[in-house]
Parts: sequence; C-alpha cells; structure tokens
Amino acid sequence: MKLFDLTDKIALITGGTHGLGMAMAKALGDAGATLVINGHTPSKMKTAIESYESEGYKVHEFLFDVTNEQEVIENIKKIETDIGPIDILVNNAGMIQRVPALDMEVEDFRKVLDVDITGPFIMAKQVAKYMVERKKGKIINICSMMSELGRNTVSAYAAAKGGLKMLTRNLATEWAKYNIQVNGIGPGYFATDQTAPIRVDGHPFNDFIVNRTPAGRWGDPEDLGGTTIFLASKASDFVNGQIIYVDGGILATIGKPMNES
Repeated sequence: MKLFDLTDKIALITGGTHGLGMAMAKALGDAGATLVINGHTPSKMKTAIESYESEGYKVHEFLFDVTNEQEVIENIKKIETDIGPIDILVNNAGMIQRVPALDMEVEDFRKVLDVDITGPFIMAKQVAKYMVERKKGKIINICSMMSELGRNTVSAYAAAKGGLKMLTRNLATEWAKYNIQVNGIGPGYFATDQTAPIRVDGHPFNDFIVNRTPAGRWGDPEDLGGTTIFLASKASDFVNGQIIYVDGGILATIGKPMNES
C-alpha cells in the first residue's frame, strides 16, 4: 500500500545492532527503506551488519556515541552528504540500571538520563536541522511503559522515559509547522535475548508478566513492526506528539483478579 511504502526513504536507527532496535530497523527495511544503523560497539555492529546483509537489506553502519554532540554533528553531516537525506530517525539507543533509589549513586543516575533523554534530544535536534530545510521528516522516540508507570529499582530509567514522553510532545509542538512528525513508541515486555533467562514457566517474573498482560504473552519483537512503519510513513502525516504503547494491553487494565483464570 502506498501509504506505508518507504521505498527510497533513508532511516537512521540508533541502537540498531540488536534486540528491539534491530527488529524495528528490519521492519522499516521490509517496507523499502535504506537503513543506517548506529551503535558504539564494533563487535556488535559487525554481527548486526552481517545479519542485515544476509537478509538482503540495504544497510550502512555508523559507529558514534549519541550523547557526544560533536560526534553526532559530524556523523549526521556525513550521512546526509554520502548516503542521502535522513527521512526517518528512530531514537532507540538506551540503557537501564536496576538499583534501588536509596543505593543509586548520583553519577549513575545522571548517566542513565544522559543516554536515555539527552541522547535523543541531541539526535533529534541535529537531524531536525536538515528536516526543517526540507519541510518534512519523521522522528520516532522509543519510550517505555515506565513513561507512565513506576517500578522498583528503575528510578533513573523511569525519570528519563517519562521525560522522553514530554520531550516528544514538545518537539512535535515546535516542529509541526515544518511538516515534521515527532511521535513515540512505548514497548511493553518483549521476548528478547536479554529477557530469555526470566521467560521460563514457573519463574515469578514470567508468571507476573503473562498474568498481567491481557494478551497473555510476552511481545514478539516483530509486534513492533507495524507501529514503526506507520509512524515512519505517509500514513501518519497528521499524527503528532503521540505515544503508542505496544504492550498487549497492560496499560489498559489493573490486572486480572486473583481468582480469575
């Protein structure tokens, strides 16, 4: 369908070397986009590019730190010059530290905020400078259910993701007049390599997630594909400042009663 066709579009995905970032990147590639993958670990990038190329995606690699403004400026300019105009930016790079608030060092708190909200701001600002000139662009910030909910041991992450939700809305407000749409995706709990150790029957957290999610399962990374394509495509041209939660219904309910099967 033409509304969702991304042929000839260039999509830059930060943290696209693995996990949900890679899943979203491949979805954009399936819709026709040329992929520009950002990461900061050479070994992960090498493995990721091999995966993309083996599946036939048009892909380019760029190693830089999204929290380093000068590196971002230099690399965005290089992408725009050597590859072409960035039509789509997916701000996916992030980190989490699971530490009780009373035990968390201020330095570690600041580090999480630097990666999870300052990084997306730097990326959005530098990419938007080019989008403003062209009067078009799509920016997708990867938020979280922690943009809405609190949880033990993730105070820095929740603070950053809550801030990213509001940054998304503010940038949408400022840049809408330039035909730039800034939206967010809030993933629920997904089946990735990182969650594999706790996704086993009988594990307390696995049972909690399955019972807490109306869909009764963990998300598959491919479940993010449709929303990513929608927000990156012409189909969302009048959608701006929204966070779409892809969570199997968790945020819609307070959970199953204890005696409900």
